Amino acid sequence: MRKAAAPAILTLAVLAAPAVAAQEPAPPQPITCPDSVSAATRCLSGQDENGAWYVIAMPANWNRRLVVHAHGGPRTGTPEAADPLEDLDRFAVMVRAGYAWIGSTYRRGGYGVRMAAEDTDNSRQVFWAQFGRPERTILHGQSWGGNVAAKAAELYALDIDGQRNYDGVLMTNGLLFGGTRAYGFRADLRAVYNFYCRNHPGPDETPYPVWQGLPLDSDLSRADLRRRVEACTGIDRPAARRTSEQASRLKDILAVTGVAEAQLVAHLSWATFLFQDLVQRRLGGRNPFDNSQTVYVGSSDDAALNAGVERFTADPQAVAQLAYDADLSGLIVLPTVTMHALYDPTVAFAAEAAYARTVEQAGRGHLLVQVATDEADHSRLTDAGYITSLKALEAWIDTGVAPHPDVFQPACLALNPPAGQCRFVPVP
Repeated sequence: MRKAAAPAILTLAVLAAPAVAAQEPAPPQPITCPDSVSAATRCLSGQDENGAWYVIAMPANWNRRLVVHAHGGPRTGTPEAADPLEDLDRFAVMVRAGYAWIGSTYRRGGYGVRMAAEDTDNSRQVFWAQFGRPERTILHGQSWGGNVAAKAAELYALDIDGQRNYDGVLMTNGLLFGGTRAYGFRADLRAVYNFYCRNHPGPDETPYPVWQGLPLDSDLSRADLRRRVEACTGIDRPAARRTSEQASRLKDILAVTGVAEAQLVAHLSWATFLFQDLVQRRLGGRNPFDNSQTVYVGSSDDAALNAGVERFTADPQAVAQLAYDADLSGLIVLPTVTMHALYDPTVAFAAEAAYARTVEQAGRGHLLVQVATDEADHSRLTDAGYITSLKALEAWIDTGVAPHPDVFQPACLALNPPAGQCRFVPVP
């Protein structure tokens, strides 16, 4: 675990992003829907004027509601037309329940919350232009898409005349810390990992600070990274087959960082390839992370760790750029429900308390309801949980009365879902 003060934000600048040439929108074309939506659903794919691919799902029993989805990641590869189908499959229960659905790839891969928020709202406009304005439009984001949806709700909830573009917001397992607070633990992980393993970067590589993620010209692959972690910790073998040195290193890394063994490689991958994109391509090589005053605890020898771990200090301009792009103001104007798994291994449940403080400080706490489930997954929660949260949000919009978190579990059970689908628990 770590104890450190957040770096001050001293300047304001736009997160760097390469210019993307606008192009004429391609008309949406019919495509094959995933099997997870009903057979009568019609699916379409197209590209918006900025080059972002989108997928639309129109159920035969459309309830005149639309879910505009912001996907997680961020995905660092070049967007492809079929990418939103993975998201549609994950949230197919919404379509089976009668909601139309649209999801965008965003115009490019890599980091950029404001970019992704704009592309998400562009997808709303695409749907409205194609099918007319629905009776109700719900904004939904999961994981990093929760950060995107929260930013979109701050920027695009209302049009220039003050009329609503959206009626409500649902965020699930959302990365709601804001950009400047979301990734520090992964920077710590890189530093702590390399103190024990010394192979990322290795002794035969040109040195670089771990906060860079990777040099831009690196050809390291995810498989290469996994092999390095395995060599150091024995992560891919049964515990009984690890050497005593591997077991000791793994124990210390996990104890200090709080990362679960099953998630170690995934978090290191984000701290490698996402950091490379964020730092090198979006922040001009400047460092937004700071462990200069961090005291690492929990290892077999904290004194040695703190004396020998790599230290780095955040660049104020990098912090300001990241804050402008991805931090949240809490200035929400729509009914907003968040659902988060208590044991989410990727985005800590603490993100919910951080977002609640942000919203309360903005004087908008009456517009936020937060609920918890006892799940231990990140990328996909139960279908019944999603539908219960959607229905609770819709009832709030209809009546003007915010749902109490205690009603979610009985409301879920009233849907008669398969056993084990209703997992709502009190928020700690």
